[in-house]
Amino acid sequence: MDHNDKARILVAGSGPAGIIAALGFAQAGFEVTLVGPEANTTDRRTTALMNPALKVLERLGVLAELKPQAAALKVMRIVDATRRLIRSPTVTFRASEIGEEQFGLNLPNNALIPVLAKAASAHDRIHWLKSTVESWSLDADHARARLADGGEVSAALAVAADGRLSPAREAAGIRAFARPYPQSALVLNFGHRSDHGFVSTEFHTETGPFTQVPLPGRRSSLVWVVKPETAQELAALDDATLSERIEQQMQSVLGRVSVEPGRQIYPLSAASPARFAQNRVALVGEAAHVFPPIGAQGLNLGIRDIDDLIGIASENRDDPGASRSLAAYDTRRRPDIWARSGAVNLLNMSLLSDMLPAQLARSAGLNALGSFAPLRAFFMREGLRPGSGFRAIAGGLRKEVEH
Repeated sequence: MDHNDKARILVAGSGPAGIIAALGFAQAGFEVTLVGPEANTTDRRTTALMNPALKVLERLGVLAELKPQAAALKVMRIVDATRRLIRSPTVTFRASEIGEEQFGLNLPNNALIPVLAKAASAHDRIHWLKSTVESWSLDADHARARLADGGEVSAALAVAADGRLSPAREAAGIRAFARPYPQSALVLNFGHRSDHGFVSTEFHTETGPFTQVPLPGRRSSLVWVVKPETAQELAALDDATLSERIEQQMQSVLGRVSVEPGRQIYPLSAASPARFAQNRVALVGEAAHVFPPIGAQGLNLGIRDIDDLIGIASENRDDPGASRSLAAYDTRRRPDIWARSGAVNLLNMSLLSDMLPAQLARSAGLNALGSFAPLRAFFMREGLRPGSGFRAIAGGLRKEVEH
């Protein structure tokens, strides 16, 4: 291995996960080559980042600039808006119940991405090549990428932040099990007459969740999961009619609604790779996990991937892409990714299922959460920081024993 490549990290992909990975590795003292086109600043979606992910952004020095453009998430509600025989009670999660001021912040992607891109461009340990990887060559000592502009880059470790169809994952010989869902998400922002009070509401419907998340002022973002043909029909409606449909679906909890320009449709799918690292390639973000937009898990999980990978690479600075380092990363990420993906996919399937047992199980679960505060607190802690729900229980038991 060339001396120059020993601690060099190659990050493929310039979406939020790729740029956060580049910034994190650079901050940890690694030389980083980031390969990906100019960051996309036209994405009208928003990203709900929970407190642990915000701590990472704070560590990277970008949170202060983002805060004024974000809205706090202080309360999260699940409302059963199905018309089925078995319906669940509304469950309300309050950050104050677990001693937190907020669960996190909802950030517009067209604010998040430019701030991340600016920080990466200014960092002296990040060399950003505004190209794409055309082909990969992976051997015992190097990950080499041939670029579309004719250049070539080699590194000890390649970080695959190149999305759900990840060419780097494929080059590493990691199989991914993907399945499309009979659902699409209509995504837009809207204004409303009443204050949201920093409450995010997820209405569960027969076709998937309808999720309103606060934005600054009297505005919210919406992810409405429906059948693909319904998404097209909704997107084709005029502003007044669509605004009315959204207000009805929300049971008028925020009063009169007015949709803002810019509607996007995203087909939903799930994908999970057989492993999370192999042959000098480590998967992060959507290269490592794809699932429906339920419970604000996507980029939060990706940031945990990145944090764990940087931690392990820092313990193996002589060769961060060696097989022992990648095996440690695979072992560390597996329980968290499988638990999150499994829970989200199961909840989504239970919404789509007309089977009475599935409806009963979902209803019983939400019933228990709604009526039993310790269980609710456990789930809130686990949702923020994996393992912290169990740690809180263990701490409580220790106190009981001491008394």
